[in-house]
Amino acid sequence: MKYRMLSDEELEVFAEDLKHFLIVNGVHAEEWEEINKSDKEKAVQLVELFSDNVLQIVYEKMKYIEHRSVNSCMVFYFKKDEIELISLNVKEGKSDLSTPESIHEALVNRPNEIAFFKTSKKYSKKREAEIHEMLTQGCVNSSEEFWVSLNKLI
Repeated sequence: MKYRMLSDEELEVFAEDLKHFLIVNGVHAEEWEEINKSDKEKAVQLVELFSDNVLQIVYEKMKYIEHRSVNSCMVFYFKKDEIELISLNVKEGKSDLSTPESIHEALVNRPNEIAFFKTSKKYSKKREAEIHEMLTQGCVNSSEEFWVSLNKLI
């Protein structure tokens, strides 16, 4: 497997897509039911292949992810050939960077407690593999608006 198997909840969201995927791969409804009953290993392999295809498409479209904690907020921008990072870190005081509201409050009321930096690096793996790895380590999807607003501050 390239990435991971989609959860049952995710598979429900992509149920129609899974049906089309199976048909394109020569597995029709009756055959799918039979495979599910008699050849669990093959059924799992088909779902794994489908999952990889879905995640590949999702990761290709993904541009911004972030990781927040009380003491830091890191926002990543995935360009074609490199990752850019904007990092906010509490250098002193009791600022909290775990929510948009607390970040805003800290930047407005206690900017001297926050250290900023921006950097970039070339991919060490394929772009989508790096995105997948970072998501499995706790990053979540972010937005261009958040990136732009932080970029203006620096």
